[in-house]
Amino acid sequence: MDEIVWYPGHMAKAKRKIAEILPLIDVVIELIDARLPVSSRNPDFKEIFKNKPSLAVLTKTTLADRKETERHAAEISLSGTPCLQLDCKKSPDMKKVTAEIKKLVAEKLMRNEKKGVVKPVRCIVAGITNVGKSTFINTYTKTKKAKAEDRPGVTRQNFWISSPYGVELLDTPGLLWHKFDDKEIGIKLAAIGSVRDEILDINALACDTIGLIRKKYAPFIETRYKIKTEEEDLNINILEKIGKSRGFLISGGEIDLDRASVIFLDEFRAGKIGRMTLD
Repeated sequence: MDEIVWYPGHMAKAKRKIAEILPLIDVVIELIDARLPVSSRNPDFKEIFKNKPSLAVLTKTTLADRKETERHAAEISLSGTPCLQLDCKKSPDMKKVTAEIKKLVAEKLMRNEKKGVVKPVRCIVAGITNVGKSTFINTYTKTKKAKAEDRPGVTRQNFWISSPYGVELLDTPGLLWHKFDDKEIGIKLAAIGSVRDEILDINALACDTIGLIRKKYAPFIETRYKIKTEEEDLNINILEKIGKSRGFLISGGEIDLDRASVIFLDEFRAGKIGRMTLD
């Protein structure tokens, strides 16, 4: 697949607005897709949030390889940023999130308490597109105020949402960086749905995703689609086998690769092929 360049105007605008509001922020909650614990971290965040305490949250953990999630969470924590693992669609216990947030601002809370001042802790929820920010916010605040959809680019503006825990969360648009210098990172982000499918060659993306899966989880494809793959098979050959197995045929007996690609990507993103971590 060709190099992916994805940086809509609303992202540049959101980045400017975040810079303006940073003085009001106590803690940065960075959401990271557990399937891409390295590639789904925006490298610009180090500079944008450099003076703010941060909490990392690995999301969508039920779609990722358990052992890999544990390993990456430990590595992030060892780097100095506390890291939690959550799947917000599985009714997680959010008390541990509050506990970590309050640890990060313990001195400020103590000062406020001595002064008799009660102020909410203000956190910005940041992450790339489609990482689950709105779902996290709705679960944490026990509201439905954040707009959550399983596609990138839904949240376009910043706004505060109160929670029952003395914490206010700022929902922000997903932020990708301007250009993916590493082509494979762009493919991985497109594979998990962080880049709009409409701007991509869907067949090329399906083939590239098959290639990524073959590196670590090749048997998953054989089991899911009841096919046999050979080492010499090209990724397109495996996509054809998937299409044939599912009966996606068009006139003349040819395989409908577009349909096979869409179904394959949908099933990968839903975790139906198996729990995978591609980093």
